[in-house]
Amino acid sequence: MKHSTTDAREFFASCRTQIDAELDRLIPKESESPQRVHAAIRWSVFAGGKRFRPALLLAVGQTFGAPTDHLLRTACALEMIHTYSLIHDDLPSMDDDDLRRGRATCHIQFDEATAILAGDALLTLAFLTIAQDEQLSAQVRVELVDTIASHAGTPGGMVAGQARDLAAEDRDVTQEELQEIHLEKTGALIRVAAHSGAIIAGATEEEINLVMQYALALGMIFQITDDFLDVTGTAEQLGKTPGKDARARKASYPAILGLEGTRAEIERYYRDAHLALQGIKRPTELLGSIADFIRHREA
Repeated sequence: MKHSTTDAREFFASCRTQIDAELDRLIPKESESPQRVHAAIRWSVFAGGKRFRPALLLAVGQTFGAPTDHLLRTACALEMIHTYSLIHDDLPSMDDDDLRRGRATCHIQFDEATAILAGDALLTLAFLTIAQDEQLSAQVRVELVDTIASHAGTPGGMVAGQARDLAAEDRDVTQEELQEIHLEKTGALIRVAAHSGAIIAGATEEEINLVMQYALALGMIFQITDDFLDVTGTAEQLGKTPGKDARARKASYPAILGLEGTRAEIERYYRDAHLALQGIKRPTELLGSIADFIRHREA
């Protein structure tokens, strides 16, 4: 089934406006003490990110009938967690990058200690944001904190994926090992975005299982495309330094399968995503458009 990427592009643009306004309300102003930490947080959060994870949460939640005001704070919490992970990922002790979202990384613009504290504060604020969301029942809030913490940490979450990724530098890894890295480091937050939207909407267990299959495939499309663009893209397109995977001998799909093989993997997961959507008896056109958009993205 063919979908238009225009629908997803317009949806993402609309979501960015809502999410940025709510993030601006939730995150302390630079004038509040400690000013330097808050300035660093805002430097990183409002650097023009795609807001893909919170937008996916909104898309899934709306697909299953949740009102936007019930979804927005949790969506912002996920963006806080994602941004914290980028701040820490860019540190010299991790991936050591000086460009993120088209501007200097947090530790370059400020300093390493401030960047670490900014990431710590964002992770903490994310869970506070969910805990204080009076639009949701206490039971739903506890379920969200449980689910998001499981996907953001270790074992099996984003932190575990980053640890695997660092351990894989300067050595040959199998395609199965690389898949495990991607499922955790990038895929975990994408899956939990979809899962959280479904939880808030009160989706059935069967619907959650299907939307998680869709999100798993979507996460793999996203990260494999990232690997592909690291080889083929420019700094202007990507907003970050291209070619770093090869220079650091990091595990990537092009290094293992070549560009044609990498494209084939993207198409395989794309088919899996649409197959999962076929089982959901809801209007899933937007979710299909999002898969199309990610498959064809250039940044």
